[in-house]
Amino acid sequence: MTDSIAQVIDGKAEAERSGSELESAAARPSLAEAEAAVKTLLRWAGDDPAREGLLDTPARVARAWEEFFSGYRTDPRALLERTFTETEGYDEMVLLRQVRFESHCEHHLAPIIGCAHIAYLPSHRVVGISKLARVVDAYARRLQIQEKMTVQIANTINDVLEPNGVAVVIEAAHQCMTTRGVHKPGVSMVTSCMLGQFRSNATTRREFLALVGTPQGGTQVYG
Repeated sequence: MTDSIAQVIDGKAEAERSGSELESAAARPSLAEAEAAVKTLLRWAGDDPAREGLLDTPARVARAWEEFFSGYRTDPRALLERTFTETEGYDEMVLLRQVRFESHCEHHLAPIIGCAHIAYLPSHRVVGISKLARVVDAYARRLQIQEKMTVQIANTINDVLEPNGVAVVIEAAHQCMTTRGVHKPGVSMVTSCMLGQFRSNATTRREFLALVGTPQGGTQVYG
């Protein structure tokens, strides 16, 4: 009876997700509408979108946004589905350092440029390391705040791989505060999310932080 109820709930949840995805796709503006919006912004900025240098700008911007925000069309969990169990019992830290990414601030649409350090402690399986980098990109290529992105990456790895621990540290420069507003170039923000043994075991956490060489301080996010 319990399994049947679970199957019904899972089926309902999947249907709701599919319906939501279809609704989102139907609500997406057309390419022509996106280009028209860029023309409006160009006029609002004080320029003439009909002049020679700006004639192709709306199309270029639309293509750039397809790339900048391709993460909305990527399922991060699906990237981790293929795993390997032939590890000879390996259960030590797996660490990927300096995963560079480009994202955009959801408040000003300004670039966020930085790198992520990702580690996990395998329990019974491992994943191809390129998939970890792809998970970073899947979340980075969306409108973001760094705190949320850090937790999203850690939770996804934890939920899919079911390891003994996950650690994520992100260091990034936010152009919303380096090129506008307070204008503070050279400032970086550090966030971290520690799950499992990385959170409960101070020795394991220190080993990870020593290996990545993360700056002291920053904003810590413990899930």
